[in-house]
Amino acid sequence: MKLSQKRLSLTLLPLGLFLLFVLGMALIQFVTPDMPDNDGFYHIKLAWLMRTQGLRPEFPWLPLSILNQREFYDHHFLFHVALIPFTYFSDLRVGAKWAAVIFSSLAFLAIWFLFQRQRVPYAWLWALALLGISDAFLYRMSVTRAQSLSLAFLAIGLAWLLDGKHKHLAILSFIYVWFYDAFPLMIALAGLHLIAVALIDRRFEYKPLLYVIGGILLGMLINPYFPENIIFSYRHMLPKLADATSVSVGNEWFPYNTKQILENSLPALIAFASGIFALGLSPRKMDMRTAFALLISLLFGLMLFQARRFVEYFPPFALIFAAFAWTPLFLDRQPVPVSSADSPGNRYLVALRDNLPVILLSLVVAFSIARSIPPAREALDRSKPYDLYAGASAWLNENTSAGERVFQTDWDDFPRLFFYNTHNTYLIGLDPTYMQLYDLDLYDVWVNITKGNIENPSHLIATEFGSRYIHTDLNHQDFLAVAGKDPGLKEVYRDDQAVIFEVLVQ
Repeated sequence: MKLSQKRLSLTLLPLGLFLLFVLGMALIQFVTPDMPDNDGFYHIKLAWLMRTQGLRPEFPWLPLSILNQREFYDHHFLFHVALIPFTYFSDLRVGAKWAAVIFSSLAFLAIWFLFQRQRVPYAWLWALALLGISDAFLYRMSVTRAQSLSLAFLAIGLAWLLDGKHKHLAILSFIYVWFYDAFPLMIALAGLHLIAVALIDRRFEYKPLLYVIGGILLGMLINPYFPENIIFSYRHMLPKLADATSVSVGNEWFPYNTKQILENSLPALIAFASGIFALGLSPRKMDMRTAFALLISLLFGLMLFQARRFVEYFPPFALIFAAFAWTPLFLDRQPVPVSSADSPGNRYLVALRDNLPVILLSLVVAFSIARSIPPAREALDRSKPYDLYAGASAWLNENTSAGERVFQTDWDDFPRLFFYNTHNTYLIGLDPTYMQLYDLDLYDVWVNITKGNIENPSHLIATEFGSRYIHTDLNHQDFLAVAGKDPGLKEVYRDDQAVIFEVLVQ
């Protein structure tokens, strides 16, 4: 009976935690019908195409980029597979929003799994703290992108590194390669594990690193997109690793300033500082797992100071470090003996003292959640309207030939245009470097046209880019002014979101 009750509790606890995570993330996600970023539109639409056309659909939509049809590599392949069940929603947008809720909740549950495996006291409570560790983190976890499940991969990888499950690590690393191109992070974790073991245990534990590298190499070689996957990974990541400021990239590749970090990730910084404080209070020598978590936190902290996108990783790993650092202090507490002769008041005070750690931790977690969820909701509520460019896309779909190439004035308009209209193809999207790497001179011409630096651009748009239609938002005022004076352009559509020009020059 006791065994079955234990099994039941081990089932109900993670299920209950998962539902709490879903509730918290749904409170953030469904504050608005809009989606928090552009890329989610691309991911859910490509998942729908994979469901309706096969797992490797043709990709003709970005012919003037390194994602052209011949070189296309789906560097989120298994993420898109994971999205397929959510494409059965009648509204793909709603499916994408639920996917973000479920995937982030699974990532949080993976961190609870790590705590549980490592016998961290109050593992469930430490895991709940993820809902309050950083409002910027919660916002990023609300985006329909691979980062949330990437966090799950890293949390499970950390658990198996600590457990010495080498074969599990190789399999996990193999799958990670197929899932998302952040797989080098698994090598970083294995390398930091080697350092932590060497520093604390005075051993050279190289096997986990070899298994991780082996799994990654196999994942790259045994790959449905080989060898395009290797070429793309090199071309995609190298410019950003070298110097993100020298290439055109999205805002996520630039750092927060100090004020922003203090505002959106203060609980994560406090958790990290508290872990350092706990190390000083503990009479024990720092153990290997705490040193390992400290190194990981420092790595992601440094990465966060370089690019704000790593707010997806620093806050949860700062929390993991804090949990590991405080564990010895919780375990070393000795309960005060109570006799039947003691007064009820004395017994109450003793019980309060014995439960003081969990009471204080609960208060901190509750305060952090109450502090972090509202600004995350506010940030999501400021999202662009989900029907942005729906009207312009419908016009293009109805009035242009299949495969007609549309000239856009903004690279990050592509996901929404693609979501609403796969009838046409486009110039640039997902990352401006994809066109920049494909043809630097052509990219420079595109930039100058979109900035309004070239008079009468219609001839170049027709001859250099092969486009007969132009889509622009209303923010490109310099381009709109130049286009309005170009006799080779004719305005054929306008609403309160976008303008479409027809190129009359052949």
